[in-house]
Amino acid sequence: MRTGGRATAPRTLAEDLRARDDTALALLLRARPDLLTPVPPDLTHLATRAATRSSVLRTLDRLDTFTHQVAEALAVAPDPCPYDTLRALMTGDVFASPAGAANTSALGAAPGPGAAAGIASRGRGPLDPELAEAVREALPRAVEVLRVRGLVWGEDGSPRLVRTARDVLAPSVGGGSGTGLGPSVGEATAGMSPSRLQEIVADAGLAATHDPISAVRELTGLFADAERLDGLLADAPGDVPGVLERLVWGPPYGEVRDATVPVRAEAAAAPVQWLLARGLLLPAGRHNVVLPREAALTLRGGRAHRAPAPLPPPVEPVARPERTVNLTAAGQAFTAVRTVTELLTRWQTGGPPVLRAGGLSVRDLKRTATALDLPEPQTAFWLELAYAAGLIATDGEVDEAYAPTPAADEWLQLPAQEQWAALVTAWLPATRTPGLVGTRDAKGRALSALGPELDRSPAPQVRRRALRVLAELPPGSAASPDALLARLRWLRPLRAGNDALRADLLRWTLHDAEALGVTGRGALADHARPLLENPVGDTGAAARLLAPLLPEHLDHVLLQADLTAVAPGPLVAPLAETLGVLADIESKGGATVYRFTPASVRRALDAGRTAAELQEFLATHSRTPVPQPLSYLIDDVARRHGTLRVGAASAYLRCDDDALLSELLADRRATGLGLRRLAPTVLAAQADPATLLERLRAMGLAPAAESADGDVLITRPDARRTPPRTPPVPVTDGPPIPDAALLGAAVKAIRAGDRAATAVRRAPAAPGAASGSASGPAGSASFGGGLPRTSAADTLATVQAAALTGESLWIGYVNADGAASQRVIAPVRVEGGYVTAYDHTADEVRTFALHRITGVSELADDPA
Repeated sequence: MRTGGRATAPRTLAEDLRARDDTALALLLRARPDLLTPVPPDLTHLATRAATRSSVLRTLDRLDTFTHQVAEALAVAPDPCPYDTLRALMTGDVFASPAGAANTSALGAAPGPGAAAGIASRGRGPLDPELAEAVREALPRAVEVLRVRGLVWGEDGSPRLVRTARDVLAPSVGGGSGTGLGPSVGEATAGMSPSRLQEIVADAGLAATHDPISAVRELTGLFADAERLDGLLADAPGDVPGVLERLVWGPPYGEVRDATVPVRAEAAAAPVQWLLARGLLLPAGRHNVVLPREAALTLRGGRAHRAPAPLPPPVEPVARPERTVNLTAAGQAFTAVRTVTELLTRWQTGGPPVLRAGGLSVRDLKRTATALDLPEPQTAFWLELAYAAGLIATDGEVDEAYAPTPAADEWLQLPAQEQWAALVTAWLPATRTPGLVGTRDAKGRALSALGPELDRSPAPQVRRRALRVLAELPPGSAASPDALLARLRWLRPLRAGNDALRADLLRWTLHDAEALGVTGRGALADHARPLLENPVGDTGAAARLLAPLLPEHLDHVLLQADLTAVAPGPLVAPLAETLGVLADIESKGGATVYRFTPASVRRALDAGRTAAELQEFLATHSRTPVPQPLSYLIDDVARRHGTLRVGAASAYLRCDDDALLSELLADRRATGLGLRRLAPTVLAAQADPATLLERLRAMGLAPAAESADGDVLITRPDARRTPPRTPPVPVTDGPPIPDAALLGAAVKAIRAGDRAATAVRRAPAAPGAASGSASGPAGSASFGGGLPRTSAADTLATVQAAALTGESLWIGYVNADGAASQRVIAPVRVEGGYVTAYDHTADEVRTFALHRITGVSELADDPA
């Protein structure tokens, strides 16, 4: 916020910041969080840091298109720039030229006679009245944004761009500026010989001058005066206007065979030579020429930009039924939760191994995609989402593999709406980009899911901006991707390479938002809006809005005669877990179909269930009677289950039916097992028990493992978990936005430090010295920017006097670690060798040991 009127204009950025209130400083630090790392000790350091090139570049990159255009106009304007001049540079109205002479561009209206009329009028002169009015209305906001961000300072009517931003936006040498304007006449002629300057002045029809400075001033005045420039161009050859037209809107540089050869007007044959002779083109190297800034501005009609963009591109809403949008998004939200739950279940006993370089192999990604019945790109997205939410991670073992984390167990116990809110909250700030999986990096290496090199810092910004644009539309409205991309380009113009990445990020954002249930049919869902209200989002409100739209969890299924069970909706967790062991999922959708097979029933028996328990479970949770084929299947598998017993010899088989063992010995499929009979009911095998069990089951048998005591082993798989893991930290391109508490503390610290740094000190008179003398023996006051030095007696007397009068003192203090500092304190009490005082530097009451005070000095009245 700007303070009221000042007695004098600030002379530096530090003085301007010093005149701002705490709210304005907090806004500056919030807009530029890099200035807080570390917290500046005072406002002078803050101003210095705000003017560094890296900080200025980062801030310029975060401006919208129009604000950036205003900064570019200030960079080519005089410093300070009167507000009327800035408005003229943006609109092409009657303008005050950088040379200081007010003039009206004749080229903005009908071109004058002669060769000047041959210059194409496209993009020259005043803007369309409606566009010009929009520029005038948006200009104050843009200037205020630049001021809040510390890029502009000075009086309101004459803003000044910081020097670093001016050098960045309008370099005196190089490829020109964002406005397409080249260097000024003075910058372009730096290093030119005085005699050559006088030749150009003479050929331009000007009187000779006495020095190069006045010659540059005369040329600048000529080029900045539209009427005189038209007169000069009136006698130009017919091809000259075409050359100027190619350079006037930028880039202002052209290539010639040799620009260093002096050309006089009478010898000029080609159009470029004619312009070089009169200074309308100036050498910019051996093979390059440049159109001076003043001439280009006049030819443009005083405008810095061909097409100012004061308003963002419109985003036309595409109407959708609001209820349809919310229901579609809710359905996708439920699918998202179910997909992540299924992924965690699949990896319950341990996931695939980690590649040596990190990440998931292509083969394991395909296996996971097959298990989830999803395409590989979508599978990569769900894997990265679970990883970003902290639900899966590496286990840290020697043979490292992926597994669910302890946080996954907590997530699985949450209601579906809270599970969804947790997933979206992890997705919004994530910088990992699943869309890159399968592509190659700069070295030609394939990028793998869950692997390194997937972080892209613009990703969260693109997500939030795109979703906020959708939030600005009427409820239930979608928008075309092209319109959203145009809006994002206006909000944050980027370089060409980054713009291609932004287009990909937007495409992935829209796809991922639809898959997550943040949008439905391209429109933002109502339950997603609370998550966009601030950087953190209101997850509670989002979950409450989603809950009524989700299907209720059921405690029953419908058993079919074809050995299937239909779940007409989501099942409660215990039922879904048991049914997932007893049957295989055949299809998913609005209703899930489970199929019972001998292998699935055997799996339930291996987990310790009996046939009677399975029959009772199905009868309890089925709304239809248990079909007879299913009962027969369970009883038949249970009757054969455990007939064969496998133990460790290497391995052995035990069976009461010696005929079955004889058949097994004669079976060719058992040749590789190395079976031999030890007794009528016992076979020995060369294979280990696990392999033996697997091969026998593949042959259609139903063996059971047994312990050394002859008891059946229950083969229920143990859940595998990683040690506690934190979710991956987003890789941003700068420090995070500070919260209100940090901003308040930082502003207080900077103010206190600045108060101490700028305080006017008054040294106490040395003992025996005349009044006003600051000289004395060792122990008397010492200045020059260091710590004050006074004797112990003087220190005690001065502190006691200040405690009685309530005055503030400037002290030097050395703490227990030996660190010296300067502080401004207001003593309250002095006793026991300590002084209790209000420390202005720390903005709190502290106790100081008197023997650690190196010296004191009274604060003189501020002359201001």
